[in-house]
Amino acid sequence: MQFKKTYILPAIAILLVGAILGVQLESAFSDKDTFSQLRKLEKAFMIINRQYVEPVSSIKVAEQGITGMLDELDPHSSYISAEEVREVQQSYRGSFGGIGIWFEMVNDTAQVVSPITDGPSEQVGVMPGDRIVAIEDSNAAGPDASSDDIQRRLKGPIGTDVQMTVKRPGMGKRMTFTITRDEIPLYSIDAAYMVDDRTGYLKVNRFAMNTHEEFLDSLRVLKDQGMERLVLDLRNNPGGIMKSAIRMADEFLSNGHAIVKTKGRDQSMHRTFGAQGGNTFEHQPVIVLVNGNSASASEIVSGALQDEDRALIVGQRTFGKGLIQKQFELPDGSMLQMTVGRYYTPAGRLIQTPYKNGDLEEYYTQKFANYDAATFNPSEYKDSIPDSLKHTTDHGRTVFGGGGILPDYVVKPDTSGLMRTVVGNGMDRLFVRDWFARNEQGLRDTWANRRQAFVDSYTIDDELVNAFWSFADEQGLSLTSDPAEVSRQDGVFLRAEAVKEKPQLKTYLKARLAGRLYGGRASIPILNQVDTELKEALTLWDRAEELAAYHAPSTAGTRNGDR
Repeated sequence: MQFKKTYILPAIAILLVGAILGVQLESAFSDKDTFSQLRKLEKAFMIINRQYVEPVSSIKVAEQGITGMLDELDPHSSYISAEEVREVQQSYRGSFGGIGIWFEMVNDTAQVVSPITDGPSEQVGVMPGDRIVAIEDSNAAGPDASSDDIQRRLKGPIGTDVQMTVKRPGMGKRMTFTITRDEIPLYSIDAAYMVDDRTGYLKVNRFAMNTHEEFLDSLRVLKDQGMERLVLDLRNNPGGIMKSAIRMADEFLSNGHAIVKTKGRDQSMHRTFGAQGGNTFEHQPVIVLVNGNSASASEIVSGALQDEDRALIVGQRTFGKGLIQKQFELPDGSMLQMTVGRYYTPAGRLIQTPYKNGDLEEYYTQKFANYDAATFNPSEYKDSIPDSLKHTTDHGRTVFGGGGILPDYVVKPDTSGLMRTVVGNGMDRLFVRDWFARNEQGLRDTWANRRQAFVDSYTIDDELVNAFWSFADEQGLSLTSDPAEVSRQDGVFLRAEAVKEKPQLKTYLKARLAGRLYGGRASIPILNQVDTELKEALTLWDRAEELAAYHAPSTAGTRNGDR
């Protein structure tokens, strides 16, 4: 099955607010052969247009020719139709609302990269990895699916509803969500709070123009609260503006340390970006959380802090996007979004996942295979990496290229169990949505202006837990005391497992209630209480402190950022 070209992570977003930037018109011929090939294309186009047995659409033939050329390049270069450009620009003027997701086209299907926190999709339970298979009553996947068609069908006037059906990996049945279109929140920081008296936690959802300013504001607040060390959470962050990533990394590095290098065919792309020094968090211990949805600008930050022996990277291997795109306007208002360079970490690693031309099928097959190997068998995976892709940092740590950032400490995700089924099917969100609608007034009367008190003292009682299991039973998930029944059919779990998972279930229900009362960001500190990756990271401060010691004022010196 053929993959379709579209905006690849992180450029596509049904935020439906903003503008397309960086448009440039470029045309130049490097030699006579290039010009002769152009004339050949022109002649072929005219022959097809004039002499084919049936009338043809000049627009479709031209666009197919352009996408055919891009197919020979790389998986991230794409063609953006004039209609799609106009629709995005129109949406930025506020005429339309969005559903708040980032997505990419994979194997003729739109795959959700990440729902926007507090956006309409996140509120109803859309999750990263969901495959969009239908919109309203019409199919949304297959050979005729395209990113502009998906956008056109999902956007609409603010306050109107759209039904979206998804297939969720690991879940047997399709799930249909009714999503109310709305303006999409544009903040970059999902959460910033103190985990304990010494430890700050800061979650960044993307890299936008205002990200660095938001980051500094949050960092100052945490330092005022006594923060001595930081967990920087870049999980599910699809990237964004490279400049914002460089500025964030600079806050952790002293003068002379490298952040990222770029190289391309044009000499202007050959640059090294280094830290300027005198910044806000250069010497304290830092742990960075990443996963398979951390991409592009997220990999610039995590790669720089890993290569410069500045932070401990924890989680799963990142996405592996190390290509730089630039937008070129065409005469009819359409655009080429084309790769013009690659970026490299300070140690010289190319983070881009290997690819053969624009073959998306092979590209994603290899990407997913690498992810599974690096996540579930990290030691064997490291041994399989050729020496040419192994690099040594100044302090003797081995780091790896070949596609994504491999964490210093890999945490395997939870892939089985009752709670995975509950959360994977969105049952916690669905139950709380219905229960909250019946009990909203009483909750708001008691807790509306007492957010911290709710986080600290609100408890989920057993009556609510039992009500949840009754709801889950109606949704096809049942409990039994008979092990034989568990083995005979899907969706059946032992009651003993439900008893064991009760504390975790209570935490999820409380987090979803907090999200309903105060917005989605309020749920993050509560969910983090049962976040296995974060809990694992919080046991690793000794290793993070060793790295921070390399940058203590007495030992850190000015260095040449260009290796």
